[in-house]
Amino acid sequence: MTTHPLLREARSLWEELARAPRSFPPAGEVNVIVSPQSELCPSGWVGMVTLGGSALVTVPDGSAAATVRAALTGLPVEALGDAAAVRGVLPVAGVLGPAALSYASPAGFRPAAAPSRAERLPGDHPALRALEAASGQDDSGEASLDAITSPAFVVREDGRVVAAAGYRAWPRRTAHLSVLTAPEARGRGLARTTASAAVAHALAAGLLPQWRARIPASRRVAAALGFEELGAQLSLELTAPRPSATLLR
Repeated sequence: MTTHPLLREARSLWEELARAPRSFPPAGEVNVIVSPQSELCPSGWVGMVTLGGSALVTVPDGSAAATVRAALTGLPVEALGDAAAVRGVLPVAGVLGPAALSYASPAGFRPAAAPSRAERLPGDHPALRALEAASGQDDSGEASLDAITSPAFVVREDGRVVAAAGYRAWPRRTAHLSVLTAPEARGRGLARTTASAAVAHALAAGLLPQWRARIPASRRVAAALGFEELGAQLSLELTAPRPSATLLR
């Protein structure tokens, strides 16, 4: 069952990122607001965050607001976490996501069986950059280990770092998790080991651990550690409207 304090904290975080305090509507509703400075999405895009059965949508201007409000009328809230469903009602040029949003509480956290295996390194350690290079641009970009503000918690094999986790400080005392495992070391529980150490560090500091995941394997690791999946994030770039034809006289 959803822990209500977790949901309240998560909504407050995304309202702050949207630059729109107290903007999450009641369950079952969607609130579309004009917020050019929103951090729910890249500048000029439409940002959608669903949490606890309601949705907050930010748009860059009034024209986009009118388009989005009309398109989303009648669409269930849960569909806003489905790129295909949203593409079906909006003219979309680009998509980021969807990504599941999960959160952990001290009471719900389930640490890995062998957290002592994780070694601590500075967040800017060269071994982390080597892991990113070995993992490829797509996976390392998704993990964003280069942005962590916490120590890195790593597992070495034959002297080489093959898995690492840490977190970046977000607003409202949120710890945004980053987890990366080398391709040849996946499927052996190393992500859970390193992430468990990072989550424990965040909780000990009184932070709210947030796990944002696009792929099922990452979502399974979060669930195994006791994270509660409360919603999703989706960002859309709308297709630019065609200019009106000018009549020649």
